[in-house]
Amino acid sequence: MKNYTEKLLTESLGIGKKVLEYVQTAENQVAELFLDLDDIAAYNQYKVLDAFQKCRITDVHFSWTTGYGYNDPGREALEKVYAKVFGAEAALVRPIIVNGTHALTLMLTGVLRPGDELIYCTGSPYDTLWEVIGLRGEGKGSLKDFGISYKQVELKPDGSIDLEALGNAISSKTRAVAVQRATGYGWRKAITIEEIEKWTGYVKRINPDIICLVDNCYGEFLDTKEPTEVGADVAAGSLIKNPGGGLALTGGYIAGREDLIEMISYRMTSPGIGGECGLTFGQSRTMFQGLFIAPKTVNGAVKGAILCAKVFENLGYEVCPGPFDKRSDIIEAVKLGSPEAVIAFCEGIQAAAPVDSHVTPIPCDMPGYDDPVIMAAGAFIQGSSIELSADAPIREPYIVYFQGGLTYEHSKFGVLKALQAMEDKGLLL
Repeated sequence: MKNYTEKLLTESLGIGKKVLEYVQTAENQVAELFLDLDDIAAYNQYKVLDAFQKCRITDVHFSWTTGYGYNDPGREALEKVYAKVFGAEAALVRPIIVNGTHALTLMLTGVLRPGDELIYCTGSPYDTLWEVIGLRGEGKGSLKDFGISYKQVELKPDGSIDLEALGNAISSKTRAVAVQRATGYGWRKAITIEEIEKWTGYVKRINPDIICLVDNCYGEFLDTKEPTEVGADVAAGSLIKNPGGGLALTGGYIAGREDLIEMISYRMTSPGIGGECGLTFGQSRTMFQGLFIAPKTVNGAVKGAILCAKVFENLGYEVCPGPFDKRSDIIEAVKLGSPEAVIAFCEGIQAAAPVDSHVTPIPCDMPGYDDPVIMAAGAFIQGSSIELSADAPIREPYIVYFQGGLTYEHSKFGVLKALQAMEDKGLLL
């Protein structure tokens, strides 16, 4: 670090020299790993560029229509680019998909029918999907309400998919098997592309008609391939996470087999209309541009997650994944051990934000969660978790989940401020 940067951090931005030393030491320890991440980012950058060029993107694709959105050239071109980037036959990329949970709900309700069975083979899905599936709540239009049954296969102790248990769970009713790639609020490593390829091959050998679905949230551009390039039939995610690059104002995507995407499009709008309608509200340019810069943005975020892991590991905390584990999402979980430490960490992340840095985050009840949740984020796009943020359910063993940063420097500053907040309150181990 240059002397003038160190001076700015310590004299103007409230970072103590001891905290700065902790972070500098960890950064030096992971420097070689960062070079490998830069190669993945470069690969994905050229992959995205190639898709733009092959789809012959022009400024005509940045204009927008009105009303029903018929024959919107920008929307159609954007979906072709996404399909090419994801190695898929077709894609839906829409601002009317409000978040990742909505994209996943469309994926599930689009391909499943009454009497079908869904199996999740990565343990319990993310909290907001519990009501979608019917694990919680009654009469709200869940899969359970429509006669779709559900099974859950737990991961092995090492965090890998238990293929033998999955094989035993699959029945004649099984229509779809799903994987949640990211950790969610769990304590496990994310599911890698290699594991997804092994999983899809296993399922298809049992029954090639079973649909393999992937919750790809937080996982885009962490590897040189996406789930739909290694056997997954459909993958879905949010544009205010990785693929939006911090520029997309809202939206989600679903990519995969053309026949399944058509079925999902009928759920998104209505049978007989599908993907032919849907206004983009002038968002095509930011969705294109966000996708273009996404590989670099994700690179900064994953470096920040690795730095966070190494800093807190050095200080004696349990972290997941470890700093040198293979990454498949941008989330870093740190087991802090007390609600006070979680709150202080999140206060530090909030103080590092470019927006609302003066706000103090507090735990509160939120729809879709059983426990109070604290969320720290000062983002240009509300709820954007590719931007620097941290959140945690206030429940034992008090794990905080750190993610994002539009640049590595900002993600690093988040680590500095979180550590400093804990140090100031005497909460470090």
